[in-house]
Amino acid sequence: MNIVVLGETVTGENRVALVPSSVPKLLKLGYQVTVVSGAGSKAHYQDEEYENVGATISPDLQSALTPACIILKVQPPTDLEIALFPKNSILISLLSPLSRPDLIKALADASLTALSLELIPRITRAQSMDILSSQATVAGYKAVLVGANELGKFLPMFMTAAGTIRPGKVLILGAGVAGLQAIATAKRLGAKVEAFDVRPAVKEQIESLGATFLEMEEEVSGEGEGGYAKELSEDQHLKELELIAAHISDSDLVITTAQIPGKSAPELITEPMVKSMKPGSVIIDLAAATGGNCRLTKEGETVLLQGVKIIGPANLPSEIPVHASQMFSKNVETLLKELIKEGELLLDFSDEVVAGTCVAHAGKIQHQLTRETLGLK
Repeated sequence: MNIVVLGETVTGENRVALVPSSVPKLLKLGYQVTVVSGAGSKAHYQDEEYENVGATISPDLQSALTPACIILKVQPPTDLEIALFPKNSILISLLSPLSRPDLIKALADASLTALSLELIPRITRAQSMDILSSQATVAGYKAVLVGANELGKFLPMFMTAAGTIRPGKVLILGAGVAGLQAIATAKRLGAKVEAFDVRPAVKEQIESLGATFLEMEEEVSGEGEGGYAKELSEDQHLKELELIAAHISDSDLVITTAQIPGKSAPELITEPMVKSMKPGSVIIDLAAATGGNCRLTKEGETVLLQGVKIIGPANLPSEIPVHASQMFSKNVETLLKELIKEGELLLDFSDEVVAGTCVAHAGKIQHQLTRETLGLK
């Protein structure tokens, strides 16, 4: 069997699905690793590095593909790429099955087996395969740096001969992996940090990082399956907005990370809230791709309202491609070690990882929510 590593064609995507350090581990599993020339160059991994650890470099996609190969990508494949993939090949990448059901249908129609990395189940055994968590770590870190760069003031406190500079105030909405990393990074930069989450269970984690946990008077539990947040009732959501409104006006930098699996991001920042903020304040909305936590967010754009910047980054992990790729690669490597037994990749649909991630197989769409989106039984 041949594992093929493709380059990314999506504008702004600098990551690569497999870095050179993972190649020897996969060779030990009895597989050949073929890398399309230049696949890792935007992440600063050169062809020579792959060759030095035993990979084969192929000049283009078509010559890299062999019958029944395993294909590794970061972003979903294009129609042109799908047309070139050999039947019965196994594709492992991000696939956005709920927002792009037609893509999953195209993969099934092409007789491809597809594993969607977003769907790795939140179970202890799969933690080291969890792409969403690893890339959220990168996004949370980078969000603070982007916000600090956009602010017209310092984040840390300075005591100088020219006077004392008070520390900047940072508000983090959502304390999942990205939110916790944002808290840690903002604290390292010396900011005063407050954080809010609908899951009371994360209070201890927030406080352990040195931030203040914002609590509603009436305890609300927004704990969903797998540790994710769930949608609140209308009354609970109104109380949530009241709490945020009471703190956002005094914040210099706000970073939002709240998302609900399979649904649009919850609106946490209204237009009146933005207008209550000081000119020069910044909002970084990490939920921009699913509609945004701020009413005014536009994915990939910066919106300015009364001197407040609302930034909706499209792909922050890609802006730190070396380590984002390294973490992505380790997740993929661990997944393949789990699936490959005695030199052969086996799909055991009684296994939670396989059943959870496989969206297409044997000409059929396997993922139930995708089937429902397409109107299939």
